[in-house]
Amino acid sequence: MDDQLHLSDSDVIEVENEDGTRKICDDVAYLKLSIVNAVFLGKPVPDSNWLLIDTGLPSSQDRILAAAARRFGATSRPAAIIMTHGHIDHAGSVERLAAFWDVPVYAHPLEHPYLDGRASYPPADPWVGGGSFALMSPLLPRGPSNLGSLLQSLPADGTVPFASEWSWLHTPGHTPGHISLWRESDRTLVAGDAVITTGQESVYDVVTQAPRLHGPPRYLTIDWQASEQSAKQIASLKPERLISGHGPALGGAGLRAALDTLATNFWDIAAPADGRYVDHPARATDGTAYCRP
Repeated sequence: MDDQLHLSDSDVIEVENEDGTRKICDDVAYLKLSIVNAVFLGKPVPDSNWLLIDTGLPSSQDRILAAAARRFGATSRPAAIIMTHGHIDHAGSVERLAAFWDVPVYAHPLEHPYLDGRASYPPADPWVGGGSFALMSPLLPRGPSNLGSLLQSLPADGTVPFASEWSWLHTPGHTPGHISLWRESDRTLVAGDAVITTGQESVYDVVTQAPRLHGPPRYLTIDWQASEQSAKQIASLKPERLISGHGPALGGAGLRAALDTLATNFWDIAAPADGRYVDHPARATDGTAYCRP
């Protein structure tokens, strides 16, 4: 079976905005940053109460600042930054942006060691297949970031600070403290890397951005059993629209059918046949998910 599910262009729901972002709905848009996405939650009006979800690569700061200024006003800043997880392609600019805006950064407690200087991620797995990005993955910095006192824990009740319509869901596997964001009222999901919509292991797929449904990026996923449960959780939500950390925004019946197929056939589609973590996951419970910086 193929390692990703092919969707059609009609399943892509995003619209280009004048501010350089891609609109998903009135108050949700994302900024494509070479190989990764950063998401803006909040109405695009001056002095709006808004959130930034993830911060891209270390080189992404200026593009995020420029897009935020165009979208929310030159002097605007987010109420907070929410991290789906702390990998370098999602947390690369978090220290500088949080310090520049002087805003809190919220993450799951199991992700804190990667964001407060205590731990690095386990080594990448270049043997998962899929393309040259996977083979080059050991070159990626494994962290950690160090946010100091700006780092906060997401509320244990599942609420999202400054965004009362949203809740956060623990979707581990790619990392121990990975989260996704869910709005029940219109069934919108910000998936992070729990599932993605391009083949991130392949340079060709990353460049072309053809609509796909894919499990988490293989080369950095450290617990495939947990990832399967997260995929099933996401499929059970039956989202109307989904934006992931990599790839275009998808929606509608085609998305839901693909999510069901992925969840049902996870080990045939998403998980690699071989690799470092297939039979030996790295987990928070036994400490193997946290490496010395």
